[in-house]
Amino acid sequence: MLEFTENEFADRKTLFVEVILPLAISKNYTYRVPFEMNDAVAIGKRVVVQFGKSKLYTAIVREISELAPEKYEAKYVIEVLDNLPVVTPQQLHFWQWVADYYMCTIGEVMNASLPAALKLASETRIILNTDYGIDKSALHDKEFLIVEALEIQPELTISDIAKLLGQKTVMPILKLMFEKNIIHISEEVSERYKPRKRTFVTLNPVYNNPENLRDLFPILEKRAPKQADALLAYIKLSRTQAKISKNELIEESGAGESSIKSLIEKEILFAEEKNVSRLQFEEDVDAITNFELSEQQTEVLESIRTQFREKDVTLLHGVTSSGKTQLYIRLIEGMMREDRQVLYLLPEIALTTHIIERLRIYFGADIGIYHSRFNDNERVEVWQKVLNNDYKVILGARSSVFLPFNDLGLIIVDEEHETSYKQYDPAPRYNARDAAIFLANMHRGKVLLGSATPSFESYHNAQTHKYGFAELTERFGGVQLPDVEVVSISSEIKQKTIQSHFTSVLMTGIGEALANKEQAILFQNRRGYAPILMCKICAYTPKCINCDVSLTYHKSSGKLHCHYCGYREDSPSICPACGSTHLEYKGFGTEKIEDELTLLLPEARIARMDLDTTRSRNSLQTILNNLEEKKIDILVGTQMVAKGLDFSDVTLIGIINADSLLKFPDYRANERSFQMLAQVSGRAGRRGKQGKVVIQTYDPYHRVIKQVIANDYRDLYNTEMEERRNFKYPPFYRIINLDIKHQNPEVLYNQAVYLGNELRKHFGERVIGPETPLISRIRNYYIKSIMLKFEKDGISIIKAKAVLKDIIVQFQTTKLSKGSIVVPDVDPY
Repeated sequence: MLEFTENEFADRKTLFVEVILPLAISKNYTYRVPFEMNDAVAIGKRVVVQFGKSKLYTAIVREISELAPEKYEAKYVIEVLDNLPVVTPQQLHFWQWVADYYMCTIGEVMNASLPAALKLASETRIILNTDYGIDKSALHDKEFLIVEALEIQPELTISDIAKLLGQKTVMPILKLMFEKNIIHISEEVSERYKPRKRTFVTLNPVYNNPENLRDLFPILEKRAPKQADALLAYIKLSRTQAKISKNELIEESGAGESSIKSLIEKEILFAEEKNVSRLQFEEDVDAITNFELSEQQTEVLESIRTQFREKDVTLLHGVTSSGKTQLYIRLIEGMMREDRQVLYLLPEIALTTHIIERLRIYFGADIGIYHSRFNDNERVEVWQKVLNNDYKVILGARSSVFLPFNDLGLIIVDEEHETSYKQYDPAPRYNARDAAIFLANMHRGKVLLGSATPSFESYHNAQTHKYGFAELTERFGGVQLPDVEVVSISSEIKQKTIQSHFTSVLMTGIGEALANKEQAILFQNRRGYAPILMCKICAYTPKCINCDVSLTYHKSSGKLHCHYCGYREDSPSICPACGSTHLEYKGFGTEKIEDELTLLLPEARIARMDLDTTRSRNSLQTILNNLEEKKIDILVGTQMVAKGLDFSDVTLIGIINADSLLKFPDYRANERSFQMLAQVSGRAGRRGKQGKVVIQTYDPYHRVIKQVIANDYRDLYNTEMEERRNFKYPPFYRIINLDIKHQNPEVLYNQAVYLGNELRKHFGERVIGPETPLISRIRNYYIKSIMLKFEKDGISIIKAKAVLKDIIVQFQTTKLSKGSIVVPDVDPY
């Protein structure tokens, strides 16, 4: 039996740790550290703790002290998972700022920040890694049992595995298996980032001897004339270019793929698959890495560097295709010389993979990529590499602001106006652009915001000299901005010159593009076939059973879909209300545009790019590859086509119906319409050829359309800002929205009125509502909205948020609040 002297007990320190749990709880819990773990605990390490009756969670240590909690007895920490902290003190400070600013809990921020594989809980799912050749003889007994169980049942929770092994905590074993790549720990195992590959052909060196080549031609011409044509085309191309791709050879020779395949099988040609850039002019690495900046680019770069000495944030306003990326590369190079990290934020990683390729050419292994398309093993790997300072440049979507940076010197926010930077659900409802500014400030770094159509907030900050400002007014290489033509749909309907949804001007433009072997992109911001199915007799429209929206018909599935909750039902052939068979589809989405174009232009190769066609593995990559390799003549798409596409042969852009953007009931409608129309237009004529844009609308004299034609952002800004000032909207006022949700509309009405009155007692006329929002029910929850407008001067937003929090907490303590959910959204734009 062990005996302890009194002195030994006196030396024992009892430590307590305050931990962050990945849950929406308003206070952090404190746990007691077993004596043998005293040396193992440290701030930023993960610990396994029990919370609630029996659930185990992975929590992050936030503080260590010797003070026990006053109101409850602290449970013991079960396990310390890490040898070294996985979260830095700076990150914890950043998490707290996000939680305070966006009015959520630090647990919700932790949930958004950490890759799923770092936050194990009882319900976390474990999946076997099928890509990994498992050597069962090298496994320990417990690992062997887990692998065997996963072979029988493909998915197990941590609770299942704990029962299987007969022990309380299995997280350390799973952590080791995860590190060995035996298992995936995941909410979902999503696709890997796949590099762009292309097949290149070279001539067998034997035929570099002219005599051998002369002997070969008569044989081929006699037996396989198509192969002879392909070989001739190869020789012709090899005189002007160093590398010849298989697709170029097929196009040049007119021979089919089978002829090229035969030449490869006969070993006359050799084929080699290579990773290539997504940009055609970037095949020659030397040419790219030694690019010359234009005179205007050089001036702007110098101006940005000068402004960074005084200002932490600079806005770069550059027209589409003005060469902003080349400036970013020069600034990144400067940061790397100082041995500091750079974060390059993009609104839509999947659509800007050519930027990944472009930067990879410069920075090679120093660049890391972080976004939701990666599986969890890869996300953890990137997390560790950023933590260890192995990556100097990180290219990522909005969630990459949460990575564990050590010394962040520069954050580039490309297309800073994009709504994709704002997270709408779940909490934290943060804006990555605004969070990036705080993050850079924490690291004493700089922020460069880049856009052809900046958000009014950023432009206002630049105009009032809060931010630095630089401007690129001409396209790189002297290419002209596209020629914009506006067509009145109503006058073409009167003249009967419109075919389906396509005006004569658009059809002529498409015809010319196809004749010149060029490509067109058509933009329609609704997916599906038809937004509304309506009975001609009684005007019945099918609605979603869970949400207050009409169902959209999708021809591909033959069903009616809800785009909010995913509900589906079969499309009726008889009206359920009056029994009539006269049902008709109203409106049109991308699916209908694609369908009708196929009838009008049977020879054209048409593809569609929207949420429905890009869900599956690599589907988006395939569409972009086909567009670049000219396997697509016309691409029909939603707003996806506005973001970052850069292809040399796209010369025509068609906007099918601009009114759906312009007539939207939102104070930002004009700003967003201009941004969308200008960005979509900017995809045309990017390399040497002037592009053409056709905008179809019922209102050709709309002010915003005139501003788009003139490319006059400043005029749009001045006119809109006058209205914003008068009607108390950002950037002059700050907005916080409160959504109150309940499954009973009458109870909700009473709750919203009560909460509105309580808020008015403190904030008076700054409170607007409660109002019924545009969509008043989603997933069986009815919604009421209250808007609070706070002037920028004269009221402390920190104090206002504190009061607001107290009012919400007080409301939640009343019986009236039962069953309700209150969702604050700070800066809801």
